[in-house]
Amino acid sequence: MLRPKLPTMPQPTGIVTPPAVIEPTTITPGTPTAPAAPAPAPVSTRPTIQLTPGTALALVGGGTAVVLVVGAVLVSMLLAVAITGASVAICAVVLRSLLASGNRRR
Repeated sequence: MLRPKLPTMPQPTGIVTPPAVIEPTTITPGTPTAPAAPAPAPVSTRPTIQLTPGTALALVGGGTAVVLVVGAVLVSMLLAVAITGASVAICAVVLRSLLASGNRRR
């Protein structure tokens, strides 16, 4: 009674091709070849980056500036949402008060 009914698969319609018979192939072992010697690594012509105290200080200063800017943007967005929510709440209280006083006068 509590067992789910599984749908039966529909039978294919139209022309059905019989499955193709695949014959196994034989593998003949070949003569093993010696692995080729690895080629030497090419020498890079690019200059290597050297961090001097000045460049490290510039990187730290740039990272700090990015963090401060992103933080200021996020805080300003949070304040905008908070101010909007507060103003909507005040508007709702004022409208409720106006509607309630209008019903009392009649």
